[in-house]
Amino acid sequence: VILFLFLRHLRGALIVILALPLSLLLTFTVMKHIGLDANLMSLGGLAISIGMIIDATIIQVENVHRRLSENVACENKMSVVLKAVLEVRKPSIFGELIIALTFIPIISLQGMEGKMFTPLAFTVAIALLASLLLSVFVIPVLCSFFLKPGPEKESIILRWANKLYLPALTFAMKKKWVVMGIASLLLIITILLIPNLGSEFIPIMDEGAFDMDVRMLPGLTLNRALETNKQIHNILLELPELETVVSRTGQSGIALEGKGVDMTGYTGAFKPRNEWKRNLSSTEIVNSIREKLDQIPGIAYGFSQPIQCRIDELVAGTRAQLIIKLYGDDLDILKHKAKEIGDIMNSIEGTTDLMVERTTGQSYIDIEVDRGAIARYGLNISDVLKVVEIGVGGKSPTEIYEGSRFFDCIVRFPNEARDNMDKLSSLIIRGKQNELIQLSTLAHIENIEGPMQISRENGQRLIGVEMNITNRDMGSFVKEAKQKIASKVKLPSGYYISWGGQFENQQRAMKRFMLIAPIVIAIILLLLFLTFGLLRLGFLVLFNLPFALIGGVFALYISGLYLSVPASVGFIVLFGVAVLNGLVLVSYIAQLRGEGESLHDSIFNACRIRLRPVLMTASIAIFSLVPMIFATGPGSEIQKPLAVVVVGGLITSTLLTLLLLPTLYGWLEGKQRKNNCT
Repeated sequence: VILFLFLRHLRGALIVILALPLSLLLTFTVMKHIGLDANLMSLGGLAISIGMIIDATIIQVENVHRRLSENVACENKMSVVLKAVLEVRKPSIFGELIIALTFIPIISLQGMEGKMFTPLAFTVAIALLASLLLSVFVIPVLCSFFLKPGPEKESIILRWANKLYLPALTFAMKKKWVVMGIASLLLIITILLIPNLGSEFIPIMDEGAFDMDVRMLPGLTLNRALETNKQIHNILLELPELETVVSRTGQSGIALEGKGVDMTGYTGAFKPRNEWKRNLSSTEIVNSIREKLDQIPGIAYGFSQPIQCRIDELVAGTRAQLIIKLYGDDLDILKHKAKEIGDIMNSIEGTTDLMVERTTGQSYIDIEVDRGAIARYGLNISDVLKVVEIGVGGKSPTEIYEGSRFFDCIVRFPNEARDNMDKLSSLIIRGKQNELIQLSTLAHIENIEGPMQISRENGQRLIGVEMNITNRDMGSFVKEAKQKIASKVKLPSGYYISWGGQFENQQRAMKRFMLIAPIVIAIILLLLFLTFGLLRLGFLVLFNLPFALIGGVFALYISGLYLSVPASVGFIVLFGVAVLNGLVLVSYIAQLRGEGESLHDSIFNACRIRLRPVLMTASIAIFSLVPMIFATGPGSEIQKPLAVVVVGGLITSTLLTLLLLPTLYGWLEGKQRKNNCT
């Protein structure tokens, strides 16, 4: 519909529409050949690239349609079509290549973010190259067959666009400093607004289920653990939105390894959203569960989601969003400093599900042999501890045979004797003179509290402080936490802190972007130089990139979304489209200048003629991404920031391309002409 409203020519619109399935068919063929599977992110990449993969076709069809309408009585249609295609061939080809190049930073991502977004980048790049091949070999043939010379029908949209745009362009060319001042002011406001956006790794995806780990006091009996779990289970069953819940005592939610009876993993699935009786979000339901669990003494808990917790645990080593790892040698110092850090984190706004790793609290029976006592009876330490080992640990005196199978027969004390300090004290030890001596006579026996577990990483002991973050972005949260910990916690020499979880992934992704982006910009500048043959015009097109930030940043701020890896991907896509539109406009201005038109006339005529293709490419890209903004299905949370950035950025970058670029071109060329004269 958009194509028809702009072109007012059904055949031209159908050629562009036909290019879409042909490009997708070629894309899927290449993906299958190289072994790239279609998944959520690769299909999302195709949805993102729908507006971009037909840009070259739009530019060519629009120019051929315009040239045929200007040459109604032409006798050689093929020559007109060929001339029209060649006229826009270079900017369309180099524009598509530049858009494909902007995805190199995404392909270079590593870790979890690389596994998520690399398929998207490869898919978009393949789709762009496929559309480029079609625009070179297929689209000109289709134009020569289906488009015919004839007067062009007036487009209502284009008529109103010209009424608004041409006076604005005239004002911009007369008041250059006013336009550049307004654009610079908006850019400064945008730069000042970026720190207030907040940052995160990726938005949390609503999986329609929750995963919860509950930790109780170490050394808890199985019966007591089951009683507490039954109480928690009854709290969960009170939720009308919950369809089913499963608990596993002795395992965490992801069940990678066995745990003690003090750990129970819960997995719950919600009913379909249309069956919910209350108008609540999943986050609000989980918060209501937190309020009820806080009333149960002696437990600590952490919430996640089935897919999310598995990815976080396997990739980042923690199922929480953020973990502070405290390294050192002495367990007592680690425990004390970890408690200080936990108290600080608990005072920071946004902290939920805080859990300090428990390293002590396990009950032990300590048996210390009295060397003086055993010396009086002529015994060795091994004589005493060997009896204790047999009674508590057990020993195999024989084997039991069942057919061809055999098993060790273990002899040891029953449970009530092994765990009872009084009964262990009365254990009989036979002396050298066959006298019977109680263990309490030969050793000191006491019940002590010892280590529950000792975690290590890279050969060093550590204690982890895990937490989730709600109603706040991760970037400002970590910044505030680092400042408070640095000012209030004094670590001894040899002790240090590292930050892990999603924050670590975010920092790695941003560093990778900062490293690769300058290289990509340099390659783009080289392609622009090959297009124009003048370095200053390449810089002019690139100068449009910072101004493309304006709409994307304001769109994120208004929508309440954070600056994340998907949003960064959206800015990359936005820069590619902004360069393409700028390339199309500046190349035509340079072409008219080469044909002998004056500076003012070449700028004005180029902007008037290229208004339609610029608006068509931008509007189709915008409308192809609008469904992503309003989508509510699984995975929509990840694609929404990307779509918001591209849509918001395209609106402002299109306006700036049509107004600021002509102004800058006129100022730059006028200054160059003065320098040549002097």
